[in-house]
Amino acid sequence: MNRVGIGYDVHQLVEGRPCVLGGVTIPHKTGLDGHSDADALIHAIADAILGAVGESDIGHHFPNTDPRWKNVPSRIFLEQIREILHGLGATLNNIDATLICEAPKINPHIKAMKAVIAEALMIRIDQVGIKATTNETMGFIGRQEGIAAMAVASVDMP
Repeated sequence: MNRVGIGYDVHQLVEGRPCVLGGVTIPHKTGLDGHSDADALIHAIADAILGAVGESDIGHHFPNTDPRWKNVPSRIFLEQIREILHGLGATLNNIDATLICEAPKINPHIKAMKAVIAEALMIRIDQVGIKATTNETMGFIGRQEGIAAMAVASVDMP
């Protein structure tokens, strides 16, 4: 049976943190605030995959109250989720994700992001779609106060 899940994540931009998106550190004057590396793209993808198989969200599996996940690279979450899929006998078909931000520029980093995500999930790079858009200077994203990401995942379940 083919199943689909959707994920969304948002993190505030702050000074003094690296800007990690899709497992890639992007040069920028601010970074994302959070318990782990605050990679909004990977967090949205994680929630999409978990939702597709009927699991609880990323906060349930990797709570920000657990010191084990403090400053952890979010690609580790994808590796753990890959094991959940394996345990369920599920096959990840593809992921499609969109980053929403005014800055930094995302397009120069998409190929590297796709490679990190594909490797963590042990899927082909062509099974990972990543796009970027702005918020046309509107709202907290337009004011460069944060970055949002949304994703969908398609999974085959036995």
